[in-house]
Amino acid sequence: MKLIHDRAFDEERALYGESGLSLENIRFDGAADGESALKECTDITVRDSYFNLRYPFWHDRRIAIEGCEMTELCRAALWYCDHIDITDTKMHGIKALRECSDVRISGCDIVSPEFAWNTHNVEMRDSSAESEYFMMNSTDIALKGVHFKGKYSFQYVRNAVIEDCELNTKDAFWHADNVTVRNSVVKGEYLGWYSNHLTFENCTIRGTQPLCYCKNLTLKNCRMEDADLCFERSEVNAEITTPVISIKNALYGRIEVSSVSEVIRDIPGADCEIIVRG
Repeated sequence: MKLIHDRAFDEERALYGESGLSLENIRFDGAADGESALKECTDITVRDSYFNLRYPFWHDRRIAIEGCEMTELCRAALWYCDHIDITDTKMHGIKALRECSDVRISGCDIVSPEFAWNTHNVEMRDSSAESEYFMMNSTDIALKGVHFKGKYSFQYVRNAVIEDCELNTKDAFWHADNVTVRNSVVKGEYLGWYSNHLTFENCTIRGTQPLCYCKNLTLKNCRMEDADLCFERSEVNAEITTPVISIKNALYGRIEVSSVSEVIRDIPGADCEIIVRG
């Protein structure tokens, strides 16, 4: 690979169409304010570099990014790319990842509204993320050891496994399909509405009106805290080890709970079996 190091680039499409580059200690910044520095590239490794300009990686293949910083001005950093490895990197620009595939993220600090829309085959480990509409409409997702904060996360996602994570998020998993969350803490209002095949195993779930209008919902050995008006119009099988405030019009299935202060059945067909095991 050709090595370029200790340089600055600020012109438009500075390294357009390059292949087989190793970039070290590069600054994409400057008065020319050029966009799309590494557009249409293949086999690029970037280490210890600074991105302060827009759209650096578009339509790229086989990209490795390590120990880099993408500032708030580095908007829409990676779009339409595949086979991407990002490690130990700050991604602080809006829409940092979109329409990509085969993505591996590890040890990263992400502050990026609208992150990872329509992205497929994504693995994220040991990272923090702050976003709105995080990973919307993405598929084949694996998260482990991720701390997330933000609203409207995981909407319309399909085929995801989330383990050992802390999710502080409102309106998460709406319309999600085939998602399993294990050994995690999920905080936030209106969790999982309109989902299908959503499963929680050994999780703590906190917040009002969780898990309504769900199909094929499963909870195994889960805690629920500050949970009221749960499971409205849902098909559910649940094992809950803590008291809940209220269960409202759960349609079908079976709920085992240590205690429940109120069970509301005020519509026809709300026939879910509720078993209290104090």
